[in-house]
Amino acid sequence: MPVATNVLEINAERLWDSLERSAEIGRFRDVGLRRLALSSEDKEMRDLFVGWVREAGCTVEVDRLGNIFARRAGSDPSLPPVAIGSHLDTQICGGRYDGILGVLCGLEVVRTLNDRGLATKRGIEVICWTNEEGARFSPPMMGSMAFAKVLPLETVLSTTDDSGVTVSQALDAIGYAGPAPLGQRAFDAYLELHIEQAPVLDRDGCDIGIVVGGYKTQALRLTISGDTGHAGGTPMAMRRNALVGAGYVIAAVNDIGLAYAVDEGRTTTTRIESFPNLPGTYAEQVRLTIDFRHIDAARFEAMRRDVDAAIAAAAKKANVDIDVAEGWSWGTELFAPECIELLKSTARELGLPYREMRSQAGHDAYAVATMAPTAMIFTPCHQGISHNVNEAIELARSVPGANLLLNATVARANR
Repeated sequence: MPVATNVLEINAERLWDSLERSAEIGRFRDVGLRRLALSSEDKEMRDLFVGWVREAGCTVEVDRLGNIFARRAGSDPSLPPVAIGSHLDTQICGGRYDGILGVLCGLEVVRTLNDRGLATKRGIEVICWTNEEGARFSPPMMGSMAFAKVLPLETVLSTTDDSGVTVSQALDAIGYAGPAPLGQRAFDAYLELHIEQAPVLDRDGCDIGIVVGGYKTQALRLTISGDTGHAGGTPMAMRRNALVGAGYVIAAVNDIGLAYAVDEGRTTTTRIESFPNLPGTYAEQVRLTIDFRHIDAARFEAMRRDVDAAIAAAAKKANVDIDVAEGWSWGTELFAPECIELLKSTARELGLPYREMRSQAGHDAYAVATMAPTAMIFTPCHQGISHNVNEAIELARSVPGANLLLNATVARANR
């Protein structure tokens, strides 16, 4: 591919130094992170980010849910900005690069333009979305989905963690219940860079993935109800053990995933809560969260039928009742063709090889795509390991995606 002569390049060493500094906040099991949403560690990282963007000349606004918007002004303030975003929070046994790489690449866009003394017609806004992971408060992508009006604000504010702390209380505790109204900002476009969280790029030796869509995804929340009783005294035929019903569901859902794995199906049980959860007593009630995904919409519908049948069979076999409630969901056609083409054409101009791909994970970009033209860039992570303390990246393989983000953002911002 021919390489453009006016290529902008990030400062790779500065990006890495910023990543290393962020990895000191919430350090867990030496190499990983535990930086749960709206925790003291999250506050520390937020404060560091706000300090960095202010040093870079950005103005900062925070909305009612703690979403942070750092704007580098454009020459025409009447135009909506080009936004770059991701998240600062991690999983409970998380890695150093999930979310934060995208945020710091956005910061690096601003810093690089400052280094060059370059102005853009539109402003550039770097966004940190609240509670993307859903590790402390459920559902995931909470801040961006509420911003896009997919979730009601009051419902989000009243959501509790396992200790009974509400989102509202947690925001107040860390000082990030901001004054800006929720969801009142307009974007010309939204671009998000993220580690892939799957092994495709790493396996193929390709450093850039341009995301053209996602997997059809559905979460279900199951409430399994039986009766509690003595673990020793109650005859087996009389038992209505909710935990047994849960076990049948868990095994069946996993088997469904294995059956559909040949053509990219995925299933799992992500969470289990059992009551009373004590020795000597079998369970009266169990709550499960299950998640299933497929790249093909028709195959997804077939999976859903199989999951529904498995739940009904489990209820009958365990002699329990199972109530099913819909959880989060997103589809396969997510992103704007104009933004996808911007990334492709920019990559070609820069001489950067890329592959088109679908995202197997959920991202804040999914929510923003409902209200603004959106696209995503993936960069490799070692063996696709993520949501794990052993998550790892190579700087040299991350820089091409960061440079694509930089040049595509500038092109869009000067439109």
